[in-house]
Amino acid sequence: MMIKNLVIVESPAKAKTINKFLGKDFFVESCYGHIKDLPKKELGVDLKNNFKPTYKIIPGKEKIIKRLKGLSEKVSCIFLATDLDREGEIISWHLSQELNHQKKKVRITFNQITKKAILEAIKSPGEINLNKVEAQQGRRVLDRLVGYKISPLLWDKVKRGLSAGRVQSVAVRLICEQEEEINNFVPSEYWIVTAKFTSQNEKIEVEAKLNEIEGKKVKLHNENEVKKLGQKLEKEDYKIVRINKEKKERFPYPPFITSTLQQAAAFHLGFSPSKTMKIAQDLYEGQELGKEGRVGLITYMRTDSVRVAREAQLKARKYIKEIFGEKFLPEKLPHYKNKKSTQDAHEAIRPTEIFRTPHTLKEYLSPDHLRLYDLIWRRFCASQMEKEVYEVLKLKIQGGKFLFEAEGKKVIFEGFIKVYAERGEKEKILPLFEIGTELKLKEIISKQHFTKPPSRYTEATLVKALEEKGIGRPSTYAPIIATIKKRGYVISHKGKLIPTFLAKVVNKLLVKNFSTILDTEFTARMEEGLDIVEEGKKKWTTLVDEFYKNFEKDLERAEKNMRNVKKEGVEEVEEFCAKCGGKMILRVGRFGEFLACSNYPRCKNTKNLDRNTGIKCPLPGCEGEIVEKVSNKGKVFYGCSKFPYCQFSLLEEPLKGSCPYCGNHYLIKERGRLKCPQCGKRVEEYETFEIKLRKVIHQIMRKRIGK
Repeated sequence: MMIKNLVIVESPAKAKTINKFLGKDFFVESCYGHIKDLPKKELGVDLKNNFKPTYKIIPGKEKIIKRLKGLSEKVSCIFLATDLDREGEIISWHLSQELNHQKKKVRITFNQITKKAILEAIKSPGEINLNKVEAQQGRRVLDRLVGYKISPLLWDKVKRGLSAGRVQSVAVRLICEQEEEINNFVPSEYWIVTAKFTSQNEKIEVEAKLNEIEGKKVKLHNENEVKKLGQKLEKEDYKIVRINKEKKERFPYPPFITSTLQQAAAFHLGFSPSKTMKIAQDLYEGQELGKEGRVGLITYMRTDSVRVAREAQLKARKYIKEIFGEKFLPEKLPHYKNKKSTQDAHEAIRPTEIFRTPHTLKEYLSPDHLRLYDLIWRRFCASQMEKEVYEVLKLKIQGGKFLFEAEGKKVIFEGFIKVYAERGEKEKILPLFEIGTELKLKEIISKQHFTKPPSRYTEATLVKALEEKGIGRPSTYAPIIATIKKRGYVISHKGKLIPTFLAKVVNKLLVKNFSTILDTEFTARMEEGLDIVEEGKKKWTTLVDEFYKNFEKDLERAEKNMRNVKKEGVEEVEEFCAKCGGKMILRVGRFGEFLACSNYPRCKNTKNLDRNTGIKCPLPGCEGEIVEKVSNKGKVFYGCSKFPYCQFSLLEEPLKGSCPYCGNHYLIKERGRLKCPQCGKRVEEYETFEIKLRKVIHQIMRKRIGK
């Protein structure tokens, strides 16, 4: 029996879910993502012919295209059902070109993979959005021009195998500049003074912070100031001089968009952006739910819009009313505003069915899939609930010229936090006092602090920075981070992104020679330009031409003026060659930075710069030491300095100290506890020398502060 219709999607999982909803007249097949792209080993863009791209079949996709062509010849209609974003649109465009016979080809889109959404899409097909195709072509050509023009320059001036990218290089710049700010930061000392007060009968206690002295904000810079202040505070009599009660409201967060989902998943679940998107893709494409079969659990996960379909909002109201009661329902349907740069092509990320609670899916989903679904479900449910109402109570306690303040928070109505509360949010209820109540000073607590430098980026905070600066779009955040880690520009250590020495060298060269491309505002304007192309208000070729005129001039200058690090080295260091006494030069090599003699090739002495832990390699007969290294994927690990002759490696940082059970000469820290890697036993009572020293210093500091 002949099949009447062919539906083509990107992934087999998506095909499997959709196939369940369509009858025997449909056959659902996967094209496994992109089938055509610019060639790998050549530019693929005709600079003399209005930047015309040359697309070629991706190696390995020939069999898939042959199969799709064979199936398409047997049907009357072809439904192109790739994703809603620009990449999905260009995949459909390429499919329509390859399946170029006279069969009817239509484009269908859906925000969620449910039976209703699929059937509605089939009933109202459309055409390929050529504006979206143009916008994607513009992005691809821009990225290709930057990558294929700058990368060879870096190979020539720094080392082979390096890459540059229109957006990835800007991301690396942000990380390098943050690191430079951290390195240049000079901490300054300050002290915070708090006091414990009790009522006259000593039954009620309250802790308050010293805020003002003689009506001016407190500024304490050293221990001597604190000691003198403490003596004065002990002499004063204290009483409550003011009580402020204020009722406040906090509105719920909007449902997730791509960037906020990646940030929340990192904060709450410890997921990287790439892991978050992989799991979200699985939830979107469908999961097996027992008798219910395969079901798409969330809406499309690449979006920058907080808009929600009215039907989904009404269902959410029904659920909230049934489970939590009518008082948790706002009077009107909530409406959240999008940012100016938002494309608003798709809905926010939400569950396809609010009544499908995380609890009902426990037996069907993997732990990670369940945790992410739970986060998405709770955020959406909370977004449709009533606001939180709480009371802030402030007590002002005065003694002479000193004013202390205590602040408490009491929740009056939970509202949306019944479902979605941020980590660390707690009530702090203060005791009830009356104005004029006299208090006793029980204890003065002074703590030394130092101003802190800005934190290094995590993957989540980098996504936030990229979004705020208008760099990239929902579908690009995770690939940007994956690329800069893969290229060796960034390492991930304890969740923080640290620029490598190579990244710093390349970033300085690019900022100096390609200041326009590396400018965050310029990159954001290019993103806005692509959005304008998608709106049909500008041709992508015009946008690329405007860019290339300036880029070509920068490229010509850079080819003449860019410093040749490969020949000259990075810089001289204050160290002399152990063999000939010549100056040592910092260089970049295949395996990272190293020191080399300036008298090369007459003297070929080099020195490795791996960070030494001071711990000997434990393997018998090896004279190497354990050093910090970085893997090809940008992860920090610890290995023998005699590699490749010795293959010893560790994922955890080794700590100096002997195991009391087997005598092994180093320990590791696992989940906050010390463990011997040799015998595997927990070292509960035993402490390394470093830990003991830290505790002794801490005790001495506490005694000094107490005095």
